[in-house]
Amino acid sequence: MPKILLVEDDISITKTLSEYLQSEGFDVICAKGQSHAESLIESEQPQLLLLDISLEEGNGYGVCTAAKKLALPVIFLTASGDENSVVKGLDIGADDYIAKPFRPRELISRIRSVLRRYSGSDAIIKLGNICVDADKAAVTKNGVPIALSALEYRLFSALINNRGKLMSRNKLLEEIWDIAGDFVNDNTLTVYIKRLREKIEDDPQNPAVIKTVRGLGYRVD
Repeated sequence: MPKILLVEDDISITKTLSEYLQSEGFDVICAKGQSHAESLIESEQPQLLLLDISLEEGNGYGVCTAAKKLALPVIFLTASGDENSVVKGLDIGADDYIAKPFRPRELISRIRSVLRRYSGSDAIIKLGNICVDADKAAVTKNGVPIALSALEYRLFSALINNRGKLMSRNKLLEEIWDIAGDFVNDNTLTVYIKRLREKIEDDPQNPAVIKTVRGLGYRVD
């Protein structure tokens, strides 16, 4: 379970975001100020830091500098969306920058992308005769490229990133919502799952990759 250090001085944001990250399988520890955050970096050894720039004491830039001395990944999470803040954060070593308000699923995607880069894990995922290149967002079957729409790829990625776990229909609907930006209903999810299976399964009527857990959702093993 990856450990995330959330450095944020807004109590309501800390509570909401911590609960959401925990529901997504992350271990979360929190700090309000720079000195507390720096002590937790040493004692808790988190795998990634989420930092606000404006803190109760000190600032996120100082925490980022301390984290980078230990080669820890950092994502700035802040309302300071001006160009100078972005440039300064990236110049001192931040790996990513996402402005508030943000889409929770987008944040999770960014976190997993950064963690994957730091873990040195292979971005190539193989599922039988299906090969997914996460860096290029490309999918092939028996070496032949499969043309997936943005929605189809996002759904497939969500299932792959949670291999072995049940993905409820509500979770998958969130994935479509983030890409489409408009209302998507349960019937639409059924349509996209059907389209995915037609493209990646040898026998769409008896799927071996995207499996249905009746009444609950879907799973990729």
